[in-house]
Amino acid sequence: MALLENKTILVTGILTDASLAFSVAREAQLEGATVIATGFGRGLSLTRRVLRKLPEPVELLELDVTDEASLTSCAAGVAELTDRLDGLVHAIGFAPAACLGEGMLAASAEEAATAFTISSYSLAALCRTFLSLLGQGSSVVGLDFDATKAWPLYDWMGVAKASLESLNRYLARDLGPAGIRVNLVAAGPIRTMAAKSIPGFSTFEDAWASGAPLGWDVNDSLPVAKAVLALLSELLPATTGEILHVDGGVHALGAMQGPYA
Repeated sequence: MALLENKTILVTGILTDASLAFSVAREAQLEGATVIATGFGRGLSLTRRVLRKLPEPVELLELDVTDEASLTSCAAGVAELTDRLDGLVHAIGFAPAACLGEGMLAASAEEAATAFTISSYSLAALCRTFLSLLGQGSSVVGLDFDATKAWPLYDWMGVAKASLESLNRYLARDLGPAGIRVNLVAAGPIRTMAAKSIPGFSTFEDAWASGAPLGWDVNDSLPVAKAVLALLSELLPATTGEILHVDGGVHALGAMQGPYA
């Protein structure tokens, strides 16, 4: 029996075939899941095109996590497609340019708030919006980047991820009584469109590859996708509020190797 057979998974954040979310959707389909995807704004046409590369057809719904009307509309659209969500994947993150690579004093309060709202608060917004479709045995998985250290260049996005990690624990507390698990996968750097938007991030990626005990391939999203699938599946039924690191072991070292040591 396939890992996600007869399960319906909602995947957010697919923009290109380099997106971690795309890899999750592809592997979920290969493991028997029905995937529903969301896209946003001008990127919706990109998402629609890239979904054609998946093994099976996917329903695509528009979703702006900052707009309550859009959240409500998307929930109604999903409810027309299924009466239950077995899994929900949060792969959403954004920060204005001033929040990345400029240190902590460059961004305005409004810019920092934008990073928080889209990259962190949106996880709670998704859980609230789709709560009626989630239930006993459902699993919510968010994509994270280790926020226990002050990484070079990551700046306010690092603060947003720290908030996401705290929120993960609180959501696990609140949704656990309903039998809903909430976990994060803290991935090492992958060459996605989001990564390319961070000035100098390629140097950071190279340092990671040389510093990871297991090594790290910034072009290979499969290890991250497999970890997400494990959390979506029934393999870890008593695991919630957890942060699963899939980073080649860098988080365990205590310090980054290479140019940023």
